[in-house]
Amino acid sequence: MITRSRQVALALTVVLAAGAACQARDQRPPEPGRPAPSATGHRGFTLVASGDVLPHSSIIERARYDAGGTGYDFRPMLSGVRSVVAPADVALCHMETVYGAGGDYTGYPLFQSPPEVARGLADTGYDGCSTASHHTLDDGAEGIRRTLDALDHAGVRHAGSARTEREARTVTVLRAGPARVAHLAHTDGINDHQLPPDRPWAVDLIDEAWIVADARAAREAGADVVVVSLHWGTEWQEAPDERQIALARSLTASHTGSRPDIDLILGTHAHVPQAYEKVNGTWVVYGMGDQIAGEMTNHEGVQDPRGNQSTLGRFTFSPPSRPGGRWEVTRAEFVPQLFDVDAGRAVNLNQALARGAEVRAVRDRIRDVVLSRGAAQDGLVMGE
Repeated sequence: MITRSRQVALALTVVLAAGAACQARDQRPPEPGRPAPSATGHRGFTLVASGDVLPHSSIIERARYDAGGTGYDFRPMLSGVRSVVAPADVALCHMETVYGAGGDYTGYPLFQSPPEVARGLADTGYDGCSTASHHTLDDGAEGIRRTLDALDHAGVRHAGSARTEREARTVTVLRAGPARVAHLAHTDGINDHQLPPDRPWAVDLIDEAWIVADARAAREAGADVVVVSLHWGTEWQEAPDERQIALARSLTASHTGSRPDIDLILGTHAHVPQAYEKVNGTWVVYGMGDQIAGEMTNHEGVQDPRGNQSTLGRFTFSPPSRPGGRWEVTRAEFVPQLFDVDAGRAVNLNQALARGAEVRAVRDRIRDVVLSRGAAQDGLVMGE
């Protein structure tokens, strides 16, 4: 539960964070080769989001190969989705693992990924990542510190874990065209780990009252749009579970006055693509799947190709029609993707299909899952 004093502290710090974030993004020079922002310009903005970045040992080895045997290069892995990610006004990923140091990098079950992942994400066009997951405490407080330090160095914002109590109380705010977007991130667990007794704020856990309080504080401090990333659900289950459905309904029903407290929910963790659904007028992505992962084995001990299938969500927001109104999603899209474990590359399946690749069956299966809860009737379309 969040106390009123925490809400007040949060409201104060988010104002400072918003101003600093906006100034930093406004002054950042354009990255070489990065496409121009979306054409929505002053009228609105586009937001792109993607699923879990989960570097197993095979992924780490591939990044070393792509770097020529010296260091690690994750940019080639993500080059196939850069054309979707980079043009967005704001792009969000999910960094499921923490970073190691000095070449001491490991995959499952206790992940410590090369910090070069952060540079790969930045060069692909990601502006921020959620960092609250079951693996956030795989290397304790030091793992969190190394991860957030590396993301900061690469210019990628983060939400969901923290190095200090002040950081934990500061909402991440990103400039998206004319809008300020607050990004919150929470996880439904931290595996068998325990929160450090002296750092109970190190990872944001899923708590409905906590999420709503943070969303309201961010809104009061000037956020135009509030996005919540949730690491939740049942692994290997394509249908959202009862808890996901109940929490989605409750969070999207939360209003302050006539305005919803949360404008978009982005789900990760299940390892497989899950449905998109408009709930109480707000888009919910129950699960985007794994964007980067090695060959995956499901709970039955069977290699499961669905663990390398995912979607990118792309949402176009338009400004309120009246002062104090809601920024509305006027176009909702999903882009089906696959991580080719043999080539070590993320693949935009629609673009691959246009080049003649035999991926129609995979693309169509992802489409059917995404649309399984009636999202097409609410306007969701498959994008390129």
